[in-house]
Amino acid sequence: MIVLSVSVSLSLTSLPFSYALSPTTCKPRASPPRSTVSLISSRRRQDRRRSIEAVSRDIHGSDLLELEDESDFEKLLSSDNRISIAGFGSLLSERSARSTFPDLENFRIAKLQGFRRVFAHSAPIFFELGIANPETKEISSLSVEPCEGESLVVTVFEIKSSEIPAFIQRELEFRFLAVVPETMEGKPYTNSAVLCGRYSDEEFFQIRCKGNKEIYFQHYGRFNIEKIWRDDILPCRLYLRHCVLAAKNLGDEAYNNFLDHTFLGDRKTTIREYLSSTGSGIMEEEPPEALKSRYGG
Repeated sequence: MIVLSVSVSLSLTSLPFSYALSPTTCKPRASPPRSTVSLISSRRRQDRRRSIEAVSRDIHGSDLLELEDESDFEKLLSSDNRISIAGFGSLLSERSARSTFPDLENFRIAKLQGFRRVFAHSAPIFFELGIANPETKEISSLSVEPCEGESLVVTVFEIKSSEIPAFIQRELEFRFLAVVPETMEGKPYTNSAVLCGRYSDEEFFQIRCKGNKEIYFQHYGRFNIEKIWRDDILPCRLYLRHCVLAAKNLGDEAYNNFLDHTFLGDRKTTIREYLSSTGSGIMEEEPPEALKSRYGG
């Protein structure tokens, strides 16, 4: 968790929360209660889980385990003290992945069963870089969520255990899941990988921000974002272009999978459909010079 010292006064009196995670056309897999380890007391954890029970039951599949703190991540370490990361958006690009994890190893493509990609996440980084467009609602980055029958082509690579704390802080608004990718031939990996899944506004505020509006302000409020997880926003144009190009660079299977298994927030419109209609022209737009390396595919 983070501790921030700020002197900013918030005008937010309440934060709207979203509980709708999956449409009726895509049923999350049923799940028994999961077993996790946390540094917080069992009583506090039980109270917290009761308050988010409705959210959690829709997000966890029977083979999913949420990583709640650094000690959970450490359980996934390999014998050489590294942990696997699954990339589904910008991390489909090895260049992007190496800009964040310079010492990553074994970058490769894989399959992940039972998930879909959705543009339903307000991303503050796009506001910081000046590439978000609030007027058109083109402010979204990607997350993934369980969806029975779906299959994603992702990337997998290993990072050092020393990079785990920075990874957690950088992806703080996501739910960290331990998943088991497969080779492109369908053989399950020996080691689990960390996947950044859809979280919820309530959990982010109560758990990651500790119910503190000043902490929330530092992450989102200063960009006038009062709701993170939304179904009515559209992809940030440069980010979408970057992800499509990154997938294309991985080969036809990854490219077509991205176009046909990535959805807008309505969970109906695929990116292939979006780029041929409302989003036409996005792939012809060049990033600003300063961002060409970061968002060049």
